[in-house]
Amino acid sequence: MGRLPYFIAKRYLLAKHSRHAVGLLSRIAIGAVAVATFSLFLVLSGFTGLKDYALAFTNIFDSDLIISPVSGKSFIYDDAGQKALQGLTGIQVVGRVVEDKVFLRYKNQARVATLRGIDSAYTGVTPVDTLVYTGNWFSPERPEVVLGYSVAADLALAARDFSNLIQISAPIPGSNIMAATSPDQVFRSEQVVASGIYEVNDQVNDRFVFCSIETARYLFGWERNQVSSLVIKTASNDLEALKAQISSVFDDKVRVKTRVEQNAALYRMLNSENLFTYLFISLIAAIAVFNLTGTLIMLVLEKKNNLRTLFTLGQPLADIKRTFFASGLMMCGAGLALGLILGVLVVLGQSTFGWVLITETLPYPVTLTWGNFFLVAGTILGLGMLASLLGAQRVTRRLLD
Repeated sequence: MGRLPYFIAKRYLLAKHSRHAVGLLSRIAIGAVAVATFSLFLVLSGFTGLKDYALAFTNIFDSDLIISPVSGKSFIYDDAGQKALQGLTGIQVVGRVVEDKVFLRYKNQARVATLRGIDSAYTGVTPVDTLVYTGNWFSPERPEVVLGYSVAADLALAARDFSNLIQISAPIPGSNIMAATSPDQVFRSEQVVASGIYEVNDQVNDRFVFCSIETARYLFGWERNQVSSLVIKTASNDLEALKAQISSVFDDKVRVKTRVEQNAALYRMLNSENLFTYLFISLIAAIAVFNLTGTLIMLVLEKKNNLRTLFTLGQPLADIKRTFFASGLMMCGAGLALGLILGVLVVLGQSTFGWVLITETLPYPVTLTWGNFFLVAGTILGLGMLASLLGAQRVTRRLLD
């Protein structure tokens, strides 16, 4: 008796029905589940692709770990600290950063930006030199800088304009602006050329100007061992343990952040959008999947005489309900399999051929992940079980008497 409900359910699913409407409703229910599965999988894959695309440039720009002072603008990174830090297991490359606000002037345009001076190891941690879309990365031996697209647009400058130099000015620490008789007593200046312009995202493009660490030290009047931050490329999977070791090297006077912590607001926003997108599409999928309930009720009414015979012969009411519950799950499973197959094929096709374009050269990004696959399967199966359970409850003792 244990296998009989599933055998009958399979027969109900595959056999022809005496009423054409019941068979048509069964096919419509399977199609509705397939469409709901396909839509949910496609939307989640598209959102995952957009999320990966949005984070791609950020992941290039941000390091695995960044060390910054708990208070103040700088901390000391001397030879002893360098030896201790590079002796930690899991640290591959350490880059030095010296940065602060500066005043930029080009022709008749001016604005404030953050000047980030970096050493030669910096690009081994974050390959920002690959983000230059016009011009070249700066040469440490020459007075050159690389600006973000927004900064360059505000100054209305072009790369490699040697006839018009950029004047960078930084306030001299401890100077008395009220007692100064000339700008040279308050500001330390340097004339440079824009060797290139980079493109990351609006937030970064509008903020940072890159130069050599020697140029930044001169403008800010900092010592050789004084740094704003350290960027680190790691080979360790246990970043929390590595963060604790780094903090102990600097006697807990520094703050260590992972890539996710550096962009906490961005990650929270993307995760929230992903959650609300999933809930919204799941609600639409639920409406489609609950077609199963109506189909099962119609099937129960069609097979009412057969059910009375089975009940009279001694089949328990629970087994009869289990029959229609299994029928609903089979229809849900068929629609789920069909929807997932179509979804995977479309996502793979979009990834390979780029059928849908955002711009003339940029295909809409999609990402095929096992996480989305199992999330969709679990969601549709859960909704299908609930819809099947509601439909099976239509089988009552009163109906069979």
